[in-house]
Amino acid sequence: MVHQFKILWNPWRYEYIKVITGKERGRCIFCEMPRKGDEEAYIIYRGKYSFIVLNAYPYNSGHVMIAPYRHVNTYEKLNNEEIMEISLLIKRILPVIREVFKPDGFNIGINIGRAAGAGVEGHIHIHVVPRWVGDSNFMSVIGSTKTLPIALEETYRLLKSKWIEKYGEEALDH
Repeated sequence: MVHQFKILWNPWRYEYIKVITGKERGRCIFCEMPRKGDEEAYIIYRGKYSFIVLNAYPYNSGHVMIAPYRHVNTYEKLNNEEIMEISLLIKRILPVIREVFKPDGFNIGINIGRAAGAGVEGHIHIHVVPRWVGDSNFMSVIGSTKTLPIALEETYRLLKSKWIEKYGEEALDH
């Protein structure tokens, strides 16, 4: 018996693949995002030193990233203002995601360097991934396929509107 694979098309991933495989050297998605409009880039909040953006290739629905505007590749190169603002943004995005998606927990992490799993090595960013009991099911284990129950546009709309409802669009108090 021959096992046949089904094709699950996801052409939007090509932009990501070009970046991580070096097809577009010198291009940094985290430097380009702030130059775009919030909706186009899925930016939830723009701070003075960093911003919150929806991950366009999420591990789970509601997966966001927090990145400094400044192009640095590792945590120790961040200045104190950047570290403080990133920490405050993590603190503020957690209740927003909790209210919108009701997760059972979170993974919050930084992958520094390719060996650690960094998809974009040159620009440090923090992942905030909502988790639910049982969110890794047979589809991902057996089928090597991750299912996401909500479109990126809807996820962005829900998180952005909840952020504005809770905090407005004013700058953080540092």
